[in-house]
Amino acid sequence: MAEECYLGVDLGASSGRVMAGLFDGKKISLKELHRFPNGAINLGETLRWDLLGLWSEILHGMKRASETYKDSIRSIGVDTWGVDYVLMSDNDDFVSQPWHYRDERNRGIIEKADKIVPKREIFQESGLQFLEFNTLFQLLATKQTTPEILEQAKTLLMIPDFFNWCLSGKRVVEFTNATTTQFYHPAKSEWSYDLLNRFDIPTHFLPEVVMPGTELGPLRKSVSDQTGLNRISVVAPATHDTGSAVVSVPTTQTGSSNWAYLSSGTWSLMGIEVNQAVVNDQAFELNVTNEGGIDGTFRLLKNIAGLWLIQECKRSFEKNGKSYDYSQLAKMAESAKPFFALIDPDDPSFLTPLDMPVAIQEFCRKTGQTVPEEEGQILRCAFESLALKYRQVLNGLEKLAGNKIDVIHIVGGGSQNRLLNQLTSNACAKMVIAGPMEATVLGNVMVQARTAGAISSLADIREVIRNSYDLEEFQPVDQQGWEDAFGRFLQILP
Repeated sequence: MAEECYLGVDLGASSGRVMAGLFDGKKISLKELHRFPNGAINLGETLRWDLLGLWSEILHGMKRASETYKDSIRSIGVDTWGVDYVLMSDNDDFVSQPWHYRDERNRGIIEKADKIVPKREIFQESGLQFLEFNTLFQLLATKQTTPEILEQAKTLLMIPDFFNWCLSGKRVVEFTNATTTQFYHPAKSEWSYDLLNRFDIPTHFLPEVVMPGTELGPLRKSVSDQTGLNRISVVAPATHDTGSAVVSVPTTQTGSSNWAYLSSGTWSLMGIEVNQAVVNDQAFELNVTNEGGIDGTFRLLKNIAGLWLIQECKRSFEKNGKSYDYSQLAKMAESAKPFFALIDPDDPSFLTPLDMPVAIQEFCRKTGQTVPEEEGQILRCAFESLALKYRQVLNGLEKLAGNKIDVIHIVGGGSQNRLLNQLTSNACAKMVIAGPMEATVLGNVMVQARTAGAISSLADIREVIRNSYDLEEFQPVDQQGWEDAFGRFLQILP
């Protein structure tokens, strides 16, 4: 077949990009058209997203796509992080500036919610792990402070669905992102209206939920005119970035639960692919989540703090006049003494610290450990603690799956961190297969290709990706040292 182009817009919490996926029927390659920064905007003591600024950057990337690939472009689709949302009015305005999930208004909201509806009942209605920034709790925070905003809203769109509306004019929410809200019922396959009613949160603004791969319509004429693109199809991929990343896991065992994935970036998301949501007492006690996947599957997973710890250490070092790239940080950690000190990466003190190294030192001091002073020691502490957290989560996933997991597939930007890949293999005593790095965009564009009829199945998508990218294997070493460290790690957990 002639090479076809599919445009993937991938927005992360710290950067965004517009990529061209070039598919010849056997292999897929990516070309970066435009990359741009993203992040929280401080506005009146709150944290918000600059969605209009992001839209301007997306249009810029689309113009570049038109200049290079215009006649071969078949479709475009957007994926982003989950949980955050836009409330829109009748006349297509924001009812309020969209909130950033790290805003302080969410502090303590889970405890308040539990007094209204017990956590176990919330879990039964959603199958989601409890994170204070889940959409349900964000809406509850709004209900308690500015309830008129919810009444004024005509439509709630998740962030990627907002941008797909900008492209197509279609107001829908795609399944994989709907399931990050904590008010989508995994068994009934509909919004959890009863749960929202119990919180006295309006439901009139909830739109239709569509499956990944749904064709939303042609590109708006105004956008076509502005960018020079033809009126190509707008497709909802797996709009949650982890959903798209899991599409790209290069396993040969689609449909099996003896492999796990680790989508590694600012957040680490570790899980398995299952055909039905697991909503039982054990899943509740382990505080795992059931997020939607492709073809009606669910991603049984757990959110872990991820490379946010390292990113924030880097930012702190730069504020103090020391500029390191990520390879230098990894070398500093690698040369430091192993198992000097350990932290719980998901401790609330690491969510929005003023200074990450100081927060790590304070955690070690609070838990009676030797406090790391040197930069390399602090970084080593963060890397090893992440690897041990992965092991703890993996143990829980094996219990839920009822079988042993043989291999961990690490995808996303973090798959380039060879130190963390090896530490993960060591800590979990599993083979690790790292790659592809651009898993999210690959999943996005390959779902679009399937919608266009260029490929037929999820297994075929994964085969194309295996054939298109080099993967690296890591085998575990130093098992006794990691066994001892895991025992120490469990002692510092709450």
